[in-house]
Amino acid sequence: MSTDAIVLLKEDHKEMRRLFKAFQDAEEGPANQRQKLVNQILEALTVHTYLENEVMYPEVRRLLPDLEDDILESYEEHHVADVLCAELASMDASDERFNAKTTVLIENVTHHVEEEEEEWFPKVRDALGRKQLQEIGEKMIALRADAPRTPTEPKAIKKAMDAMTA
Repeated sequence: MSTDAIVLLKEDHKEMRRLFKAFQDAEEGPANQRQKLVNQILEALTVHTYLENEVMYPEVRRLLPDLEDDILESYEEHHVADVLCAELASMDASDERFNAKTTVLIENVTHHVEEEEEEWFPKVRDALGRKQLQEIGEKMIALRADAPRTPTEPKAIKKAMDAMTA
């Protein structure tokens, strides 16, 4: 298994895309199936954004100050996702806005992922050596076990509040 931070984040992105497609395929299906998929999406996003906000973004910001604008934009995109995740966590799949809110979350996250993979990751990979990306990845792996799993956990709420006050 690779410890390269970008490889790890791309693996998370791949899993999110799989969950997004599964939700879209089940959009007209039973509420309990949609609820289960959204719960999986919320967990994947909560862990992923936590690792990026706690490790990847601060490290890249420190090592590559020229990318500060990209990182600030990413923090804001995470904040939008955090708000949507928190709202979805308190909703039931039978709510008339559940599918619409999930679709907006998917669209926002998909945009963010595409920007990272097409624009931001190549800049980071070009500027940082393999060793630095592996060190960042190792920090992310170490933190993953303690990352919040739901948007309502205290660590996740703190992350969202930090984004509002930054």
